Amino acid sequence: MTHSAPSTSTPGTPGVLTVRTTTDSRDKAEALARGAVEARLAACAQVSGPLTSVYHWQKAIETAEEWQVEFKTTGTRYEALEAHLLAAHDYETPEILATPVARVSAAYREWLETEVTAP
Repeated sequence: MTHSAPSTSTPGTPGVLTVRTTTDSRDKAEALARGAVEARLAACAQVSGPLTSVYHWQKAIETAEEWQVEFKTTGTRYEALEAHLLAAHDYETPEILATPVARVSAAYREWLETEVTAP
């Protein structure tokens, strides 16, 4: 039996990223997801929630119900995705966290890269 090793990011290349943000409603989360995918800034986005967030804000501890959006993109599209999220988001300081993906299957990576570069 032959096994294909999953591809990995090559040092010095942008690679695949997951980028996460949160917002206070499912509709807003879906709008952020759809906008980024339509603009080809992410190949896909997943909305999950509700979840409970506890955080410091303006010298107080807040608790809020939020929905999380996780985008799949490449390092080369990150800056444009971040700019899009900052423009589209209604939070004063939205969470935008990017995490490099250590390993990804070759087929998924090819699909993702095609989706974020297609016209």
